[in-house]
Amino acid sequence: MQDIVATINSFVWSPALIYLCLGAGLFFSILTRFVQVRLFKEMLRLLFSSKESDRGISSFQALAVSLSGRVGTGNIAGVAAAIGFGGPGAVFWMWVVAFLGASTAYVESALGQIYKEEDEGQYRGGPAYYIEKAMGQKWYAWIFAISTIIAVGMLLPGVQSNSIGNAAQLAIGGESTLQFFGDSVPVTKMVTAIVVVAILGFIIFGGVKRIAHVTQVVVPFMALGYIIMALGIIAMHITELPGIVALIFTDAFTPMAGVGAAIGWGVKRGVYSNEAGQGTGPHAAAASEVQHPAQQGLVQAFSVYVDTLFVCSATAFMILITNQYYVTGLAEAVSGGALGSEVIISSPAFTQLALQSVIGGFGKTFVAIALFFFAFTTLLAYYYIAETNVAYIRRTFKFPYELVLLKIVLMGSVFYGTIRSADVAWALGDVGVGLMAWLNIIGILILFFMGSPALRALKDYESQRNAGVTEYTFDPKKLGIKNAKFWE
Repeated sequence: MQDIVATINSFVWSPALIYLCLGAGLFFSILTRFVQVRLFKEMLRLLFSSKESDRGISSFQALAVSLSGRVGTGNIAGVAAAIGFGGPGAVFWMWVVAFLGASTAYVESALGQIYKEEDEGQYRGGPAYYIEKAMGQKWYAWIFAISTIIAVGMLLPGVQSNSIGNAAQLAIGGESTLQFFGDSVPVTKMVTAIVVVAILGFIIFGGVKRIAHVTQVVVPFMALGYIIMALGIIAMHITELPGIVALIFTDAFTPMAGVGAAIGWGVKRGVYSNEAGQGTGPHAAAASEVQHPAQQGLVQAFSVYVDTLFVCSATAFMILITNQYYVTGLAEAVSGGALGSEVIISSPAFTQLALQSVIGGFGKTFVAIALFFFAFTTLLAYYYIAETNVAYIRRTFKFPYELVLLKIVLMGSVFYGTIRSADVAWALGDVGVGLMAWLNIIGILILFFMGSPALRALKDYESQRNAGVTEYTFDPKKLGIKNAKFWE
């Protein structure tokens, strides 16, 4: 199984996809005249400018839902893996893909808003919707929708819950095991799996509004608490900070980085973490209640900054400044030899060791708690994305109890992911992320050459902003944008 997944992964995550992610980000940055820099203040203003309605959620709630997807395992275990396999220089390439990816995030999220529609009293939208309406290729939209349901409903949840299980095992320990279908599973992981699935089920059976209300409270709390902890550790080693920054930059351009270690791992984990171009952000963006599509596109661009430049950087600096990477005798230090070094590098162990070296045994526990919140909110976002794509397919092909079936499958994936090995979980997750990224980035590039509706929306928004309007309007027909029926 592991060999099969690794082979598929090597094709999906070939150098072509890495260059496509970086190239698309640079392309849209130039076309939008680096909107991620020019309109940074506007992004902050828009965060709290819209309010929740009966049909849609507020801009901040949409940001929280998308951030709950972006800020997850990738920010703790993913950064550790990038440094472990790619070296400190991988952090630089994570920054690059985040900075350029912010413009890609604007484009895809603005498209999600332009082509959204109302479905059973709530807004729906995402790549499948804009591929069908703007590109006119329903078959391509169906491929994306099905790929996304498989990725976020079956593959990716296992990565998030696997990290929760590993963090709990490393923090709590315990040698007692249970036999589960012929495998010995630690009791700690089994109990963790049951608790996570029970809480997840309670929330997802409550619908998108309950998901939005949970994430708008949990996401800011968890991100701020984690960053404060990181800043405290950095402050305690402040004299070493210039050397760490220099190490990141010098290592990013070594011959080793050039042959793909730092660049490859930095871009792969950067895309995995901030999800710019992957096509997940537009689902939450489409659900928000805004006056103009460009507004939510700008808010979603800001979410990439929060994810990678703030949270991922916090993890990276904690690991590097405490020298808790490339640890001698890593397997023995972390798990008494029970886990292999490669498995541990794919886990949150580096981050836990970094905190433990400063604040003692509580460090492992803190990372386990942080990872629980990070990964759990990501699971909520995954469910919402999968539900949206099921709703898209349901417009054409209806079958009974499809959402109940989806919830059961996702909860089963979460349970199984919590107790299985990290290497297979990450590999399956990488396949899911890679497929979505390929399909979505190619789609938004084609849409640029078919009239660039997202860039037209941005130009229209900026002209109204420069005119000093207080109430923004969006007329797609006037801008030559077809099939945006919600706004018509």
